[in-house]
Amino acid sequence: MRTEPATFEPGTVLYDPATAKVGEYLGRSGPRAMLRPLGGGREWEAEPAGLRRATDRERIVAGLRAANERTLATPPALGAPGRPPAPVPDCDACARLADRREVARAAFDHSAVTDANVLLRQHQRKEHEG
Repeated sequence: MRTEPATFEPGTVLYDPATAKVGEYLGRSGPRAMLRPLGGGREWEAEPAGLRRATDRERIVAGLRAANERTLATPPALGAPGRPPAPVPDCDACARLADRREVARAAFDHSAVTDANVLLRQHQRKEHEG
C-alpha cells in the first residue's frame, strides 16, 4: 500500500534529513518541496516524503544559529557604544573631553565615562562631520 507524503502549510518549520537542515516550508515546486533556512538565506529543494516537523530543540538551535550569523555578519556601526570615540587631532574641545573621560575612568566613575563619550560624539557630529 502506497502512502502519500505529508502536506504542510506554508510557514511550517521542517527538518530535512537529506541535508540535516531546518527550514521554513514555502510550498511545492513541481514534485519537490521548497524550504528556506530560518532567518532567511538561500532556498533549497527537498524530497517531500522525507520531511518531518522540526522538534522544539531543532527549531531553537536553527533560530540561534541564524541570530548568531546575523550578528557576525553585521559590522559594528561607527561610534558604536562598545567603542569609545577617538579625539580628532589638533582639536582642543576633543582633547578636553577625552581628558575628562580618562579622569573619570581612573576614578572608576563609569557614568561620567559614558557622559564624556556622549559629549565627545555630539561634539564630533556637530563640529567635524558637518
